[in-house]
Amino acid sequence: MQCPYCGQDDDKVVDSRSSEGGRAVRRRRECLNCSQRFTTYERPEEVIKLNVLKKDGTRAPYDRQKVIDGLQKACFKRPVTDEQLLTIIAEAEDEMLSSFDKDVPSKFIGDVVSNQLRKIDKIAYVRFASVYRNFTDVGELIEEAREVDSTPIAGPGQGDLFNTD
Repeated sequence: MQCPYCGQDDDKVVDSRSSEGGRAVRRRRECLNCSQRFTTYERPEEVIKLNVLKKDGTRAPYDRQKVIDGLQKACFKRPVTDEQLLTIIAEAEDEMLSSFDKDVPSKFIGDVVSNQLRKIDKIAYVRFASVYRNFTDVGELIEEAREVDSTPIAGPGQGDLFNTD
Protein backbone atom coordinates (compact mmCIF):
# COMPACT_ATOMS: atom_id res chain seq x y z
CA MET A 1 0.00 0.00 0.00
CA GLN A 2 1.41 3.38 -1.01
CA CYS A 3 1.57 6.04 1.73
CA PRO A 4 -0.66 9.03 0.85
CA TYR A 5 1.82 11.37 2.59
CA CYS A 6 5.25 10.41 1.28
CA GLY A 7 4.45 7.95 -1.53
CA GLN A 8 6.52 5.06 -0.18
CA ASP A 9 5.01 1.60 -0.24
CA ASP A 10 6.55 0.30 2.96
CA ASP A 11 4.02 0.15 5.79
CA LYS A 12 2.75 -2.03 8.59
CA VAL A 13 -0.79 -2.79 9.72
CA VAL A 14 -1.43 -1.35 13.19
CA ASP A 15 -5.09 -2.34 13.59
CA SER A 16 -7.55 -4.38 11.57
CA ARG A 17 -11.30 -4.80 12.06
CA SER A 18 -14.48 -5.62 10.24
CA SER A 19 -16.42 -2.73 8.73
CA GLU A 20 -19.63 -2.12 6.77
CA GLY A 21 -21.39 -4.97 8.53
CA GLY A 22 -18.70 -7.49 7.72
CA ARG A 23 -18.56 -6.54 4.03
CA ALA A 24 -15.13 -4.88 4.32
CA VAL A 25 -11.98 -4.84 6.41
CA ARG A 26 -10.80 -1.53 7.87
CA ARG A 27 -7.03 -1.36 8.42
CA ARG A 28 -5.02 1.32 10.19
CA ARG A 29 -1.56 1.44 8.68
CA GLU A 30 1.65 3.19 9.64
CA CYS A 31 4.22 4.21 7.05
CA LEU A 32 7.65 2.90 7.99
CA ASN A 33 9.27 5.80 6.13
CA CYS A 34 7.48 8.91 7.50
CA SER A 35 5.58 7.34 10.47
CA GLN A 36 2.24 8.84 9.35
CA ARG A 37 -0.87 6.74 9.93
CA PHE A 38 -3.66 6.23 7.43
CA THR A 39 -6.75 4.07 6.99
CA THR A 40 -7.57 1.69 4.16
CA TYR A 41 -10.71 -0.29 3.44
CA GLU A 42 -10.51 -3.64 1.72
CA ARG A 43 -13.56 -5.34 0.31
CA PRO A 44 -13.98 -8.24 -2.04
CA GLU A 45 -14.73 -7.18 -5.57
CA GLU A 46 -18.41 -7.75 -5.97
CA VAL A 47 -19.61 -8.59 -9.41
CA ILE A 48 -23.17 -7.44 -9.65
CA LYS A 49 -24.54 -8.75 -12.91
CA LEU A 50 -27.54 -6.49 -13.12
CA ASN A 51 -28.55 -4.13 -15.86
CA VAL A 52 -30.21 -0.82 -15.13
CA LEU A 53 -33.42 -0.30 -17.07
CA LYS A 54 -33.51 3.43 -17.72
CA LYS A 55 -36.56 5.66 -18.13
CA ASP A 56 -36.10 5.77 -21.91
CA GLY A 57 -36.14 1.95 -22.12
CA THR A 58 -32.41 1.45 -22.69
CA ARG A 59 -30.28 -0.85 -20.58
CA ALA A 60 -26.85 -0.23 -19.11
CA PRO A 61 -24.69 -2.33 -16.79
CA TYR A 62 -25.10 -1.41 -13.12
CA ASP A 63 -22.27 0.91 -12.08
CA ARG A 64 -21.76 1.30 -8.34
CA GLN A 65 -19.50 4.31 -8.88
CA LYS A 66 -22.37 6.29 -10.45
CA VAL A 67 -24.43 5.82 -7.30
CA ILE A 68 -21.45 6.82 -5.13
CA ASP A 69 -20.86 9.94 -7.22
CA GLY A 70 -24.51 10.99 -6.97
CA LEU A 71 -24.55 10.50 -3.20
CA GLN A 72 -21.28 12.39 -2.74
CA LYS A 73 -22.63 15.36 -4.70
CA ALA A 74 -25.84 15.37 -2.64
CA CYS A 75 -23.88 15.16 0.61
CA PHE A 76 -21.29 17.82 -0.23
CA LYS A 77 -20.56 19.84 2.93
CA ARG A 78 -23.12 17.83 4.91
CA PRO A 79 -22.40 15.81 8.08
CA VAL A 80 -22.67 12.45 6.29
CA THR A 81 -19.73 10.06 6.59
CA ASP A 82 -18.30 7.87 3.87
CA GLU A 83 -19.25 4.87 5.97
CA GLN A 84 -22.90 5.99 5.99
CA LEU A 85 -22.81 6.35 2.21
CA LEU A 86 -21.32 2.89 1.79
CA THR A 87 -24.03 1.49 4.06
CA ILE A 88 -26.71 3.11 1.89
CA ILE A 89 -25.17 1.57 -1.22
CA ALA A 90 -24.76 -1.86 0.39
CA GLU A 91 -28.41 -1.88 1.49
CA ALA A 92 -29.57 -0.72 -1.94
CA GLU A 93 -27.53 -3.43 -3.66
CA ASP A 94 -28.90 -6.07 -1.29
CA GLU A 95 -32.46 -4.98 -2.15
CA MET A 96 -31.69 -4.96 -5.88
CA LEU A 97 -30.21 -8.45 -5.80
CA SER A 98 -33.08 -9.86 -3.74
CA SER A 99 -35.78 -8.21 -5.87
CA PHE A 100 -34.48 -8.56 -9.44
CA ASP A 101 -32.73 -11.21 -11.49
CA LYS A 102 -31.42 -9.29 -14.50
CA ASP A 103 -32.89 -5.82 -15.03
CA VAL A 104 -33.49 -3.35 -12.23
CA PRO A 105 -35.43 -0.15 -13.03
CA SER A 106 -33.46 3.05 -12.38
CA LYS A 107 -36.52 4.31 -10.47
CA PHE A 108 -36.14 1.42 -8.00
CA ILE A 109 -32.48 2.29 -7.38
CA GLY A 110 -33.32 5.97 -6.93
CA ASP A 111 -36.20 5.21 -4.56
CA VAL A 112 -34.16 2.87 -2.36
CA VAL A 113 -31.14 5.19 -2.21
CA SER A 114 -33.21 8.32 -1.57
CA ASN A 115 -35.28 6.63 1.17
CA GLN A 116 -32.09 5.59 2.97
CA LEU A 117 -30.57 9.05 2.53
CA ARG A 118 -33.73 10.71 3.85
CA LYS A 119 -33.24 8.88 7.16
CA ILE A 120 -29.71 10.26 7.49
CA ASP A 121 -29.86 13.86 6.23
CA LYS A 122 -32.88 15.83 4.99
CA ILE A 123 -30.87 18.43 3.07
CA ALA A 124 -28.84 15.79 1.25
CA TYR A 125 -32.08 13.96 0.48
CA VAL A 126 -33.64 17.06 -1.11
CA ARG A 127 -30.46 17.63 -3.16
CA PHE A 128 -30.47 14.00 -4.33
CA ALA A 129 -34.21 14.07 -5.07
CA SER A 130 -33.89 17.28 -7.08
CA VAL A 131 -31.65 15.46 -9.57
CA TYR A 132 -33.14 11.97 -9.34
CA ARG A 133 -36.78 13.07 -9.62
CA ASN A 134 -35.93 15.71 -12.24
CA PHE A 135 -38.12 18.50 -10.90
CA THR A 136 -39.42 20.72 -13.70
CA ASP A 137 -39.80 23.90 -11.64
CA VAL A 138 -38.92 25.44 -8.31
CA GLY A 139 -42.44 24.84 -6.99
CA GLU A 140 -41.95 21.06 -7.11
CA LEU A 141 -38.65 21.38 -5.25
CA ILE A 142 -40.22 23.60 -2.59
CA GLU A 143 -43.16 21.20 -2.19
CA GLU A 144 -40.78 18.26 -1.71
CA ALA A 145 -38.74 20.25 0.83
CA ARG A 146 -41.90 21.15 2.77
CA GLU A 147 -42.98 17.50 2.80
CA VAL A 148 -39.59 16.40 4.09
CA ASP A 149 -39.59 19.19 6.66
CA SER A 150 -42.93 18.05 8.07
CA THR A 151 -41.72 14.45 8.49
CA PRO A 152 -40.02 13.98 11.88
CA ILE A 153 -36.67 12.23 11.63
CA ALA A 154 -34.45 12.01 14.70
CA GLY A 155 -30.79 12.81 14.49
CA PRO A 156 -28.25 15.55 15.14
CA GLY A 157 -28.30 18.48 12.74
CA GLN A 158 -31.76 17.60 11.46
CA GLY A 159 -33.48 20.90 12.21
CA ASP A 160 -36.22 22.50 10.16
CA LEU A 161 -35.32 23.20 6.56
CA PHE A 162 -37.22 26.48 6.60
CA ASN A 163 -36.34 27.64 10.10
CA THR A 164 -33.12 29.67 10.30
CA ASP A 165 -33.20 30.17 14.09
